[in-house]
Amino acid sequence: MEALEWMKQRHSVRQYKPRAIEPEKRAALNDLCSELNQKAGLSIQIVYDEPNCFDSFMAHYGKFSGVHNYIALIGKKSPKLEETLGRCGEQLVLKAQELGLNTCWVAMTHGKSRAVVGPGEKQVCLISLGYGETQGVAHKSKPMQALCRCAEPMPEWFEKGMTAAMLAPTAMNQQKFRFELRADGTVKAACGSGFYTKLDLGIVKYHFEAASGKKTV
Repeated sequence: MEALEWMKQRHSVRQYKPRAIEPEKRAALNDLCSELNQKAGLSIQIVYDEPNCFDSFMAHYGKFSGVHNYIALIGKKSPKLEETLGRCGEQLVLKAQELGLNTCWVAMTHGKSRAVVGPGEKQVCLISLGYGETQGVAHKSKPMQALCRCAEPMPEWFEKGMTAAMLAPTAMNQQKFRFELRADGTVKAACGSGFYTKLDLGIVKYHFEAASGKKTV
């Protein structure tokens, strides 16, 4: 199945069943996590069977329940850290969807994670992980014309990339990103200011590139 299909199926889920993730699925996620860490120089960690992080006032305020597994997005502090974590974290999210698991990006509504944050590193956010009570629901999206600039007729590959970008999770579903198809055929991606917009940029750029087959600048 193409990446775009997993993107269409994946929705944010906050309530989880008391069902352990099978060893073979853990192995698949761990392998991808190690690969991403090695390629991007990150310290992403997957924590299994740990219920305390989401058994907190903030987690309950965020309507999370039954969360026993999560992905901690960690890396060396740098101007590009959040964007890189967004790109890599979303690859793990879509892999989880492929494995029949559910996820949700979590910024502040969680307790203390058990992930190890080394000197000079930063934990940017978490991703809840497990078997959801439901499959979630699709988020509302702005019109495609409000999220991109492209001369008519829009190329099929660009439209496919935009369809994928519109499916991407963003903080508070604000969708502050914009894509522009330039006259020279390159695609410029940008995101407005605000909390976690750099993280959002990494996520939406990965969606666009995976679906369109084109790199962004």
